[in-house]
Amino acid sequence: MGESGNILTSDNGTTWTSVTSGTTKGLRAIAYGCRLPACTRSISTFVTVGESGTILTSSDGISWEDRTDTDVASKKLRGITYGSSDDPKFVAVGRTGTILTSSNGYGTSWTRIDDSGTRKKLNGITYGNSTFVTVGNSGTILTSTDGTTWTSLTPVTTEGLRGITYGNNTFVAVGESSTIFTSDNAT
Repeated sequence: MGESGNILTSDNGTTWTSVTSGTTKGLRAIAYGCRLPACTRSISTFVTVGESGTILTSSDGISWEDRTDTDVASKKLRGITYGSSDDPKFVAVGRTGTILTSSNGYGTSWTRIDDSGTRKKLNGITYGNSTFVTVGNSGTILTSTDGTTWTSLTPVTTEGLRGITYGNNTFVAVGESSTIFTSDNAT
């Protein structure tokens, strides 16, 4: 996944194969979602997002379908995650506080959240402990339990935050000037 629509796949993490994505737009992030408890290819989806509001979906990582909505085509999308709560959904983020959700769990239709609480560029997003957390420029951190209603937290830095993940009961955000922050409660 990357510049000019490049996507690579691997079934072992060692040998990689280039696949045709159907776009020449830069791709910035990818997520995988599966409706539990039965996680099969017929009900699982890869979603990648990128420049010019590009949204592509695939059930196998090899054949990709363009899901870009003309309503978001002017947005540069930077991050995506999948939240498997009571209402499993993909949530994508990008420039000018853009937040999109796909509640059907397959990434086929998208809704733009009109009030994210910021106009700052959002660069990364994760889901953990029943909470979505997105980070962005000027230390921006937003949280949501449903992907629709967002709360802006008081910045802990003025540095741009570039990425965030969740694991081992901890959120970890990274950014400019070697910035690293951790939180066990997303607040």
